[in-house]
Order: sequence, then C-alpha cells, then structure tokens
Amino acid sequence: MKKGNISIFVPHLGCPCQCSFCNQKTITGHNNQPSMADVDKAVLTALKHKGYDYEIAFFGGSFTAIDRKYMLALLETAYKYVKSGEVSGIRISTRPDFIDGEILSLLKKYGVTSIELGAQSMDDEVLLANRRGHTSKDVEIASKLIKSYGFELGLQMMTGLYKDSEEKAIETAKKIISLKPQTVRIYPTVVLKNTYLADLYLSGEYNPPNAEQSAELVAKLVPLFEENSIKIIRLGLHSSEDIKKNMLAGGFHDSFGELVKSRIMLNKILDLPPADYEVAVNSKSLSKLKGNKKSNIYLLIERGYNIKIVINNNLDVDELEIK
Repeated sequence: MKKGNISIFVPHLGCPCQCSFCNQKTITGHNNQPSMADVDKAVLTALKHKGYDYEIAFFGGSFTAIDRKYMLALLETAYKYVKSGEVSGIRISTRPDFIDGEILSLLKKYGVTSIELGAQSMDDEVLLANRRGHTSKDVEIASKLIKSYGFELGLQMMTGLYKDSEEKAIETAKKIISLKPQTVRIYPTVVLKNTYLADLYLSGEYNPPNAEQSAELVAKLVPLFEENSIKIIRLGLHSSEDIKKNMLAGGFHDSFGELVKSRIMLNKILDLPPADYEVAVNSKSLSKLKGNKKSNIYLLIERGYNIKIVINNNLDVDELEIK
C-alpha cells in the first residue's frame, strides 16, 4: 500500500524567531491557522481516496512550540483517526530546541509516530548567520532524545544558506548521517521577498546558488545518505505559484529532484576516465541521462567522452550499466 500524507499546515505559529529565509505564507501557501474542523475536513477528504496508508502531518511551523492547549486540541482531533485505524500515525515538524522529555511523552500519548527536526545546517556559524536561534548541539541532543523515545526521526537540511559552502554542506550531511535518522529532506535555499536573505541579496552581500548549481551539490549529498540507508523523502520545495511570484533568487526548480538525479547519472560517467563507453539505461530514465536540452551529452563531449546510449528495460529506473 502506498504511503500518503494528510498535510495540515500551521504556518509560523510557535516560531520564536524569524529565520533568514523564512516567509511561511509563501512557502506553504497558507496563512490562517487550522481549526479542529479543518483537520477533520482534510482527513475525511483524503480518506475518500482508497489504497493509501495515511499519516496526518502537521507541518509549516514549530509544532511543539505553539500554545499547549491548541497543540493538544489538534492532536486530540487527529488521534481519533489513529485510534480508529483509519490512519497509521501522526507526523510533526518542529525545532530542535523545543524538544524535551515532557513534550515527547505527550506526543507519544497522542499517537505521534514521526518527528522531523529542521536542522538546516550543522555548522554553528551558518546557523547564527541565518538567525536560527539554536545550535548544532541542540540538533544532536534532540535527535538522540527522539530516538530514545521510539519515534521515527527525520532531519531537514538546507544548502546554499548565507555563509554556507559546499564543504560545510557535505560536513552537515555527514553529521546528520551520524545521528542515524530514518528520513531526510534536502532543500536548496530560495530567496523570497520580505526576508532577511532578500535584504542581503538585494544589497549584494549574498548571492545564492541557482537551481543547476544547487543540483550539482545535492547530487554529491544524495549518495552519502543512500549509502547509509537513509531514505530521502524530499528534494527541493514543492512547486507553487506563491513561490514563483515571490522568489528573487536561489535554487528553485519545478522538477528539482529530476535535476539532481540527472546530475548523479552524469557523475557516474565522469567518475571514469574520458574514453568511449556504451551506457545502458531504462527508457524511463533516458531524458535524465541526457540532461535538460541534452546538457549532459554536450558536457561529456567537451570533456572527451564518446558515449553510445542503449535502452535496457531490465535495469531499474535511474540505474546505469556502463561498458
């Protein structure tokens, strides 16, 4: 049965500070806080679509930092669907500095199964420069505590933040791997209007990587997580008209995940010395191998590679066989 999220957005509520990149209204496309009726409506609408193993997911803000009565009311509304067996659990996202034993006991009581932490970076200089309000140590402590209570741990990281670098991003990925989360999301930074990053960008102080540059970096991170059996559940922000209208610069692309997969394929060939090669690929991945407007093919030619592409549908999607 396919996994499905019933997403309930709680934008900005509970956030103790305004991070450099954050404009939750634009990121989520939501502004109003959900009511208990909104939760019921979202769940009942989703349950009309059969064949999914659903989780209710509270995203968008710092769930464990919101008003306690409101948090419990949301959880009580969601938990009745867990108790009835109509959904398998509840997923929340929050900040690492709003996790402790009391909170985790409450979440366990109300059927929460997965907790995602917005780590964003494991470099304290980057965290400070982007006004995160927590340290890398907070991420480590919260992650270990979450796992000790038996929750599934998810960690979110960003690339291309102010004061970040490729080396720091790779080191962040390695530190996240050491915490052994079950899932990871990787988001390239997108500069949105009315944020601190927008001010830095417009002043010339900060120039974020574009989508292609971001994909090149993330293509180096993905294998690190996969080699350690950590599931990547999201690459890049979900596409929305709000983001497109409010974006000034950065690593947004409607199909960012496809850009990354394309670059990973290219890297597998570039890992070999320039020569003539026959590259077999599943037909479903042919366009990714070639790259946007055959950009991968042209780059390989420029670097002295001569490849012959053959279709082999016995290969897994995104698998290459190079001879």
